[in-house]
Amino acid sequence: MAKARKPAKLPVQQLLILSICRFAEPVAYSSVFPYLPEMIESFGVPKSDVSKWAGICSAAYSLSQATTGILWGRASDKFGRKPAIICAMLCIMSTSLLFGFSRSLASAIIARSLAGASNGNMATMKTTVAEMVPQKELQPRAFSLMPLVWTIGSIFGPAFGGALANPAEKYPKVFGQSHFLHKFPFALPNVVASVFSLVGLPVGALFLEETLERKKHRRDYGRALGQLFLRPFRKKGNKRWAFEEQRKSLLKHSPVSPGSTIDDGDEPEETAKAVPVAPPTYRKLFSYQSNMNLLTYALLALHSIAYDQLLPIFMHYPRQTDRSSSSCVHLPFKFTGGFGINSGRIGLLFMLYGIVGMFIQFLIFPPLARRRGVLNCLKMVVPMFPLVYVITPFTALLPTPAAQQSGLFAIMLIKCWAVIFAFPCTNILLTNSATSHQILGTLNGIALSISALGRAAGPAIGGWTFTIGVNFGYGILPWWTLAAFAALAALPVWWLVEKEGFDSAAGIDDEDDDEAVGNEHPFAPEDDMEGRPSASIINDEPSALLNQDGCIR
Repeated sequence: MAKARKPAKLPVQQLLILSICRFAEPVAYSSVFPYLPEMIESFGVPKSDVSKWAGICSAAYSLSQATTGILWGRASDKFGRKPAIICAMLCIMSTSLLFGFSRSLASAIIARSLAGASNGNMATMKTTVAEMVPQKELQPRAFSLMPLVWTIGSIFGPAFGGALANPAEKYPKVFGQSHFLHKFPFALPNVVASVFSLVGLPVGALFLEETLERKKHRRDYGRALGQLFLRPFRKKGNKRWAFEEQRKSLLKHSPVSPGSTIDDGDEPEETAKAVPVAPPTYRKLFSYQSNMNLLTYALLALHSIAYDQLLPIFMHYPRQTDRSSSSCVHLPFKFTGGFGINSGRIGLLFMLYGIVGMFIQFLIFPPLARRRGVLNCLKMVVPMFPLVYVITPFTALLPTPAAQQSGLFAIMLIKCWAVIFAFPCTNILLTNSATSHQILGTLNGIALSISALGRAAGPAIGGWTFTIGVNFGYGILPWWTLAAFAALAALPVWWLVEKEGFDSAAGIDDEDDDEAVGNEHPFAPEDDMEGRPSASIINDEPSALLNQDGCIR
């Protein structure tokens, strides 16, 4: 008789390790925003053209990422998730330093282009999370973790990016005598951002598990070294260590094949030769639901990222103080101007924005998504975006700087709520729309490339329309343009279907199998009889390591 399955649990250890690896990316990416207008001005660009070149700089990053996103996805499907993640982290560190030491507009744009082309972790890590957590009931919490890490990184990034940019002028008593910081005024925030990559690299190399089915049973020398480092800290009676020893003993004496043995201390690298996997067909990749999810994701990235990158330009742009007497102002639609605040203040506002977002991400989104469903949550938030974008430029009409910044921050919080729900919901729907785990890495690579096109087009359109709006006196132009894109992006959502995902077959218990439990042993194998990641992890009983035929799973 089949035994009842215990509730599955999140692989907390591996998700934590993945989060540490992820943290460097949002820090490096978002630390640029507060000082980018100031940096472009330092290259001799006129104030009226700063928004245009800021948009081009951001678009260069995303366009380059669009050209390589599919390649990163294919590489992670071929070589494994872990090598792709480690390689991308090295690239994040080096390109961040290259950008910080740029001394011309051309070199800054080239550095951002290289940063975009060499960073494929967004797609690879989403795929890794999907393979770690195939259970639908756990997906809202698991898929909210990477955006939560992004939110936390987005708190630190703008905070120290704005505070440490051009330190020789901001803190002359401390850094005023530094010839290096006078020569490279924007190097310090990028050096600090690179330190986070230096922390994540050894953690990932030594402790992150491979999740790609065809690679995860091979010996990982990085993890073997990590276990060697941890051995002095293990207690003699540690249950997990005892389980590993028991598992090795079973593998040594199990009938893998006639006449074959496994040496003591060795992991079963492969019980049989790996069968070559044919590349996915276009029909498998581009199903109707996958296409609708990709369209939704691209349009969401277009207007959301454009808004985030327009905000620092808007806040840094000088205030329009003569509206009552100017013949160029005809309220309520014809006016220009921003807040005229510096990068430090901009960084503080983004930091507070990120702190609020962190609480929404961790405390509100997972339970609400479980209760209402991810598709219903997505339908709830998509109408918020056009409303936020339409209202934003009118904060410049408020009478005092405090009122302006308070009003804009309140609007940013509404947008924060919407975006924190929209991106994880879209990611979950896209993952569950895949027809097979074999195509998941490639599908997420395609999603990265398509969303990168949106993230390239959005800031370029935003910067271009901001410049036109300033020249013609219509400061509302870029914001209302984004509102139109946001309204368009809401349409495909109503054709989406919330699918069951890969765990639908995992609830069928085999009569002869022992019960499966949650992830009590993060280092135990997680594959089921069909080679897909299982909904649960093997328990302590020796029989759980064997299938019906007495062979190792």
